[in-house]
Amino acid sequence: MIDISDQIKAIHRDVVRRSADGAESVAVVLRRGYDAPAQDVWDAVTDPARLRRWFLPVSGELRVGGDFQLEGNAGGRILRCEAPRLLKVTFGAETSVVELRLSTEGDRATTLEFEHAVPLEMAGSGAGALYVGPGWDGALMALGLFLDGQVADDPVAAAGSPEGQEFSRQAVHAWVAAIEASGTATPDEIAAASEASLAQFAPDASA
Repeated sequence: MIDISDQIKAIHRDVVRRSADGAESVAVVLRRGYDAPAQDVWDAVTDPARLRRWFLPVSGELRVGGDFQLEGNAGGRILRCEAPRLLKVTFGAETSVVELRLSTEGDRATTLEFEHAVPLEMAGSGAGALYVGPGWDGALMALGLFLDGQVADDPVAAAGSPEGQEFSRQAVHAWVAAIEASGTATPDEIAAASEASLAQFAPDASA
């Protein structure tokens, strides 16, 4: 059993709309602290043998400039890899970019900042955060459980379990609050995306 409320509160969420060089983008930004050294967190997110134990199996040419593929999910290209601080990849499309940044406080406390940015036309509005944010919430939670020694036999099945879906349901509502605070979407856009997000991430949970 996990304390879903504590897991939800452990993640700080932002939705950011940016404009640069005439192009607009929308990004979800997640921050969570881990009671583990930065090198341990880095290895957990980059070592294929460890990654598959809490997230998904990965294959490909795992070096800067190489392509990767997550089993049953998206693939992309590795743009930057600066251990143990920065990983930047495309994710699903050339204009969909994921960046992980690690920082430390003391010997063990590590903060992971995770950003997933896409063009505005792909996201539609800040409400587009609801199509990816809850899934990344689940990944950050699974990473924390893994680092604490709580390893699921099947991470995908765990995410789809009643407990996993309840976490996702609460994550959807947390992202709704983040989008509302950002002012990047209308109420109608948020309502439509929220309904779709619940159907995607928590189809068997009560709304």
